[in-house]
Amino acid sequence: MKELVGIAEQVAAKLIARKQTVAVAESSAGGLISASLLAVPGASAYYLGGAVVYTRDARRVLMDISDDGMKGFRSSSEPYAQLLAEQMRSRFNCDWGLSETGAAGPTGNRYGDAAGHSCMAVAGPAAEVMTLETDSNDRFGNMQMFAAAALKLLLRKLEG
Repeated sequence: MKELVGIAEQVAAKLIARKQTVAVAESSAGGLISASLLAVPGASAYYLGGAVVYTRDARRVLMDISDDGMKGFRSSSEPYAQLLAEQMRSRFNCDWGLSETGAAGPTGNRYGDAAGHSCMAVAGPAAEVMTLETDSNDRFGNMQMFAAAALKLLLRKLEG
């Protein structure tokens, strides 16, 4: 968790300096992205909220994305990660939306993705989507790697 908080401190400094805000939707990172951002003192200046969108019901209720709204999308994919990031940015009316969706392990998901597969996205003044494959079935290790990669993705956009 110390590594995650270290990255989050850098993200926080950039957001505070820019007077910008972020909202987070995460799945297989299990709340570690939000926890890392919230571990930095003064988080209320930049962190508006977050959701662990782990199930279909969570997607429907927390993200307001219906089954019809998922036509052409599947979970654990780059287009879905981008949709989540955009939805968070819109729903919270913030500068940045950050999302993560994947398969932490120890097994893969029902879509055929192996454990250690995660897609993450940033929506904001700059946007980017990426996929991470850890080639590991270590659930907690993957969760930490997913969170670190998502935070680093946001940091790159803030530095760019």
